[in-house]
Amino acid sequence: MVNAGLQAELRAEALRLGFVACGFASAAPDPQRAARLEHYLGEGRHGAMDWMDARKQQRASPQGLWPEANSVIALGMSYAPDVDPLALADAPEKARVSVYAQGRDYHDVVKKALKALARWLIAREPTSELKVFVDTAPVMEKPLGEAAGIGWQGKHTNLVSRSHGSWLFLGAIYSTLEFAPDLSHPDRCGQCRACQDACPTDAFPAPYQLDARRCISYLTIEHKGPIPEEFREALGNRIYGCDDCLAVCPWNKFADTAHRHLKLAPREDLAAPDLAAFLTFDDAGFRQFFSGSPIKRVGRNRFVRNCLYAAGNSGSAALAPLVEGLRGDPDPAVSEAADWAAARLA
Repeated sequence: MVNAGLQAELRAEALRLGFVACGFASAAPDPQRAARLEHYLGEGRHGAMDWMDARKQQRASPQGLWPEANSVIALGMSYAPDVDPLALADAPEKARVSVYAQGRDYHDVVKKALKALARWLIAREPTSELKVFVDTAPVMEKPLGEAAGIGWQGKHTNLVSRSHGSWLFLGAIYSTLEFAPDLSHPDRCGQCRACQDACPTDAFPAPYQLDARRCISYLTIEHKGPIPEEFREALGNRIYGCDDCLAVCPWNKFADTAHRHLKLAPREDLAAPDLAAFLTFDDAGFRQFFSGSPIKRVGRNRFVRNCLYAAGNSGSAALAPLVEGLRGDPDPAVSEAADWAAARLA
């Protein structure tokens, strides 16, 4: 077992590097976590994210991915917003971008800090081995974060922190070292239903359960091709992701932008962007505008498709010419979305 002094120093170093939460958990299999994953996949609630099922054995436990791992270091980095994420709900000609995507790509920011912490640890324990992860491998960051005591999985299935609300990017380090595990964080949701009632598409079959196939974040980011018509009106002006269930969480009153990592500050041009500007993007323009942004990964076609649904929901005659110009777009999902939006604006 690693001595308590080193473990305390590691926590302090994590904070120095910009993390706001750091906890430790065992890397051993947990039957309950594995069963919840199996149920989620068995119900098909992962939608078209086939990679979740393809590597489920590795995802089920840290040792399933890396048998040599003994401990998990769970880390959280704040991206607390400056303004109410719901502020643009009644501004239909504006485009709503999820808070997490308004700044630099979190993968780059979090991974850089994880690697710095990893180098620090290896310098002190040179015979040990480790691996770092941030949302790019079969790692269940949220239940591991709960096991490590940095928060609990709320009824919206995201991690909630008593100090930082729902606004945490999560990373993990798997280590061959044996750290003393922290106590798992108890559930603090109580009788609250705010997130359940706020969801515009009823994506929660029950508290603590999510059906991604109904979730606006999944539909606007992961889903390829046309979005089912039953959800299009509910999209409103959300063109990339959705923050509704996070934004209404009462624990967010403790989240402070002073704790947000400096490199995760939002871009001014994504705080309240005009929908019209996004409808003019070709591939080159899209890539240039979103260089260094997590939005870039969805590509121009999926992004413009989303913007067309928002245009159709806007009721704005001023957007009609831009919509009309996209009805013959080479991408079938874009042209179909343009037809739908044009009919709504007629």
